[in-house]
Amino acid sequence: MSTGESATIDTHHRMQLPMSSHRFDVLISEVGPRDGLQSVASTMSTAHKHAWIAALAHAGLQEIEVGSFVSPKLLPQMADAAEVVAQAITLPGVTVMALAPNLRGAEAALRAGAHKVTLPVSASPAHSMANVRKTPMQMVDEVRAIAALRDEIAPQALIEAGISTAFGCTLQGLVPEDEVIALALACVAAGADESGLSDTTGMANPAQVRRLFTRLRAELGEHAGAAHMHNTRGLGLANCLAAYEAGVRTFDASLAGLGGCPYAPGASGNVVTEDLVFMFEAMGIRTGVDIDRLIAARQPLAAGLPGEELHGMTPLAGLPKGFVPHHYAQA
Repeated sequence: MSTGESATIDTHHRMQLPMSSHRFDVLISEVGPRDGLQSVASTMSTAHKHAWIAALAHAGLQEIEVGSFVSPKLLPQMADAAEVVAQAITLPGVTVMALAPNLRGAEAALRAGAHKVTLPVSASPAHSMANVRKTPMQMVDEVRAIAALRDEIAPQALIEAGISTAFGCTLQGLVPEDEVIALALACVAAGADESGLSDTTGMANPAQVRRLFTRLRAELGEHAGAAHMHNTRGLGLANCLAAYEAGVRTFDASLAGLGGCPYAPGASGNVVTEDLVFMFEAMGIRTGVDIDRLIAARQPLAAGLPGEELHGMTPLAGLPKGFVPHHYAQA
């Protein structure tokens, strides 16, 4: 979309945020079972996925992205996505998310029972073609078709359009900010319930994050979605804090920092969930996540991916002397 084009948002559009998003000061959306597992060479067994996701829920994570509905030829790690969703939706108090790059995948995710479907809509034409073989505006058309399908077969489900490469692209370089905001507007106008911004390639800096999310929230209001940050250059937490200061209250993160994008060269791990939760809790910002149980959830992850490097400063250093973790009642 050119910067001169405008998108009209239907103010009567259904906006049903998950109940869990209002329970605490911020919502931590765990993306490791999808973003993390799609980026490692080995494939975690379905049984190990069930155990890991259950441990994440036990820690108090209220939103978990459990898989991706893509061709198993492209990502064999996600071949069991429907089975994983079916098990995850039995966990109380958890909004179960799944990623789908197209109408076919979205239909499978909705029929499997996913509460929320995330669509990757890249602001970089080069990344969009590499990732989903469609231009950004063709993906807006895909959002429109998926929203119509959702209304027909699963009207209670939510659709999120995540604007990938919003802060830069390893294939294209700089991505104009006006185009990022215009694309988010177009996705919501096409039927997405919310649209957030993703630092897919870890190129963002705090000033840029604050600027873009301030614009996004001004343009989209309640339809402005999550901050999805990567820690490629060590700025993941700083960028999350900048987004928080701009008014963002939903943050994607991955246990042990697993994750990346197989179609964005050089993209490395997500913000570490353990470190993000510690930062917020140390600031007195309630996450609803029990940090001791969260760190314990690394055990089933390690059991399912033996030999995989696990990241995170907080698990390594331990909780500081005098820090009293907040223990939350189970949902």
